[in-house]
Amino acid sequence: MRVERLDHLVLTVRDVEATVGFYGRVLGMRPATFGDGRRALHFGQTKINLHAAAQPLAPHAAHPTPGSSDLCFVVATPIAQVVEHLRNCHVAIEAGPVARTGALGAMTSVYFRDPDGNLIEVSSYPSAAADTPA
Repeated sequence: MRVERLDHLVLTVRDVEATVGFYGRVLGMRPATFGDGRRALHFGQTKINLHAAAQPLAPHAAHPTPGSSDLCFVVATPIAQVVEHLRNCHVAIEAGPVARTGALGAMTSVYFRDPDGNLIEVSSYPSAAADTPA
């Protein structure tokens, strides 16, 4: 077997609609409803399924807990613009911009928290600055 890509991941959250609002407003993810009213967030070719902590769907992680995730999203936006956007959204930056190493090499990251306290890292690879119009 050879893994090709990540299709989706699941976040356990306290308030599904608050999470949908945050990820849409701050990260530009597209909300979706599927199945029996389940909620998800789409970006690129990936999605995040949202499970309410009070009603986790089976099967689920051994200990589904809000705020236990550490996620890194790659953006095609210069990190200075990311910082400005986060400030405009009144999102507190916990760390960064800082140099990091991602799956494809050197990148620059900023860190902040979502409404459940999950650590969110937004990263930009150096080519993003050259590829993104000013």
